[in-house]
Amino acid sequence: MGIKKYKATSAGRRFQTALTYEELTTDKPHKALLIPKKKIDGRNNLGRITIWWRGGAHKRRYRIIDFKRDKVGIKAKVRSVEYDPNRSAFIALVVYQDGEKRYILWPEGLKVGSTILSSPEADILPGNCLPLEKIPTGTVVHNIELKLGKGGQIVRSAGSSAQLLAKEGTYAHVRMPSGEIRLINVKCYATIGQVGNTDNANIKIGKAGRNRRMGRKSHVRGTAMNPVDHPHGGGEGKAKGGRHPVTPWGQPTKGYKTRKNKRTTAFIVKRRK
Repeated sequence: MGIKKYKATSAGRRFQTALTYEELTTDKPHKALLIPKKKIDGRNNLGRITIWWRGGAHKRRYRIIDFKRDKVGIKAKVRSVEYDPNRSAFIALVVYQDGEKRYILWPEGLKVGSTILSSPEADILPGNCLPLEKIPTGTVVHNIELKLGKGGQIVRSAGSSAQLLAKEGTYAHVRMPSGEIRLINVKCYATIGQVGNTDNANIKIGKAGRNRRMGRKSHVRGTAMNPVDHPHGGGEGKAKGGRHPVTPWGQPTKGYKTRKNKRTTAFIVKRRK
């Protein structure tokens, strides 16, 4: 994957970069796997804004992705590699031997025409899906299940990968992209390889208008607000606020732990750094 730069015809173009999309083989998605995507714009089921600075994105349709990989024992051939506006990773259209077509996350190195398989007996090749108990230690994986049969829930974004460190009894030790080491049931499925589009993290947006097309509005600093609107607001001139950084509702924002899921704490062997 290459990154292209633009001529500095304006201040916004000066440092802007974009992907060259060399890996993509078509720009027309498979219509049967498209569904309408309703715009939420940061609002909850009551219509109230619960996530600030969202809205105004380009219209898009959702691609139905097969995270479960539940067609066990049936081989599939990769038909195309496509762009997905709903995620940072690219997706691959695969055609199974029984004629069914599905989208999967495109792993790095998977070529058009390659054959993939979801089975405990599958080879350790990019795109193949196996239970963790059948994967050798040290293997790089993605799209990992946390609950058997629910489908891959973690390690799905562009360029991300986890590593299988060890297997002990009914649990496997998996190192997450964050550095956290977590216990996952060895019966859970994972896909071999690293998620494609690894250069996604190196893209420079360049200007606010490009973010607006992705549905992200410009932020307003708390220090630029009035005291009634934010704890950092008010003061003469550019004031620091005189307190540790907090959210508009007073919750500390730097280094303050907010994790409350005690049910799964026992599965974390080592915290992320």
